[in-house]
Amino acid sequence: MTSIKTHEGIATRFLVISDTHGERMQLPTEAVDVAIHCGDLTEESKLYEFKTSIDLLTKVNAPLKLVIAGNHDFALDLQVFKKKLAGIPPPVDDAVVKREYGDFGTHSFTLADGAKLTVYASPYTPSKSDWGFSYDPDNAEHDWAIGSAADVVITHGPPHGVLDYTHTKKRAGSPSLFAAVARARPRMHCFGHIHEGWGAKQVTWRETASEDPSHFTDIDNDTSALIESLATIHPRKHDSEDDLAGKKAKLEKLEQQHYCSADASLLGDDQTLFVNAAIKGEDEEAQQLPWIVSVPLPRADSPPPTPSSEKKRKAAAEVHESDEQRRKCAGFGQEHAIRR
Repeated sequence: MTSIKTHEGIATRFLVISDTHGERMQLPTEAVDVAIHCGDLTEESKLYEFKTSIDLLTKVNAPLKLVIAGNHDFALDLQVFKKKLAGIPPPVDDAVVKREYGDFGTHSFTLADGAKLTVYASPYTPSKSDWGFSYDPDNAEHDWAIGSAADVVITHGPPHGVLDYTHTKKRAGSPSLFAAVARARPRMHCFGHIHEGWGAKQVTWRETASEDPSHFTDIDNDTSALIESLATIHPRKHDSEDDLAGKKAKLEKLEQQHYCSADASLLGDDQTLFVNAAIKGEDEEAQQLPWIVSVPLPRADSPPPTPSSEKKRKAAAEVHESDEQRRKCAGFGQEHAIRR
């Protein structure tokens, strides 16, 4: 794979898919640097479904393949793994556990193109059901420990307010995930889960993250742009004849190349590319297109960059930490007063 080296780093190509649900399908055959599967490899967490998805990924032309689970992959739920670890007589050597089984959260890789990739990954989604990797948002929000060093965030579910509309026109994304991404401001955040939310959007952040980030307060909508969605390629009720003809021509072109594309190297330091890559379509037979995305990454042999965006990320993180500290201090004061 030949990657383009720029003054900002190395433009690295990603194939992004999600929600294949054990189905057979045709993926792009051209080479990429990294392939990402954002979860739901299966429909019912059965072995033959995992095998189908693994066979699918084996055929992808990429030297690095990153895969997370989704709520349908409940047989892989980490809670079972953690219970197994809890049953081991102490002391438990954390270094040995991480070496043998891997770790959660943030990981860094040196790629074949000379770039350094730092990713944060999590399979968790908010839900009141008994599917895998879920948490009840009414009890407590999930802790998304996304650091400012993350170039790419991989989650199964979407953040609240971005590519997360369901068929009922309700947003199904996680508010706490949005807040964490708004503070970290990675180059790309990719996910799936909400099949009808398929698409890509270029988001421009406001200068400083708010105390409690949301898509209402922290996105500059005037300079953000939708790249593609189901509404831009599929017929809709009020489309004119010209609209229908344009959508048909666009979809035929995309289907011939077997993917949609986006370029995060065109984004500024204050922007993030969001990609909902859910493959399973609106009905049982439909399959949506995967994404190939170019993302600029730092060179592995270069010192950590300190662009204005990094300063903004650090400032946002400091604001969050300061707010948390104030809450803790206020809570301590109240508790101390009660005890007295």
